[in-house]
Amino acid sequence: MRKNSIRQALIDTAARLFYKQGYANTGINQIIEESGIAKSSLYQNFRSKEDLLMVYLETAGRDTDEALREASIKSSQPVDQILAIFDFLADLVQRKDYYGCNFLNIISEMPREAERVNKQIKKQKDGVRNLFKRILEPIGKEAMADEIYILFEGALIANKVHNEVWPVESAKMIAKKLLA
Repeated sequence: MRKNSIRQALIDTAARLFYKQGYANTGINQIIEESGIAKSSLYQNFRSKEDLLMVYLETAGRDTDEALREASIKSSQPVDQILAIFDFLADLVQRKDYYGCNFLNIISEMPREAERVNKQIKKQKDGVRNLFKRILEPIGKEAMADEIYILFEGALIANKVHNEVWPVESAKMIAKKLLA
């Protein structure tokens, strides 16, 4: 196997396992076994399990940012763009392969001292806040971006607790009222 394909197999396996079963519940030996890669190859590509986690978070962050941006550009009106993001979220949380927000799942496992991981998750979440701000700037409501962000994050957390779509739908209705 080529070096790039070995690295990608490790990343793909770790990402799947971290997302589905969590960081703490995923061991290096499981990643090695399920990826079909020799232990020495793992350590030639990554110094630690945390390094694999960082690649997972960076990749998931880019994918999430792109998905939210794509959802928002389905409309030309800022309020509709915000609501479209909530519609995207409602569809996402109803998928059979959805296990919660990648970032909230991981941050709930991390101690405060895991600065590198926490910083990466904060960077991704700040990106979501900034997306809301950019969308709302043309209508002079960028100051409401934090409120919309809190609704978005609250919907993710409540969905994780209840495993139902209603928290997202409720957050969307509140956002619609706030932005009217």
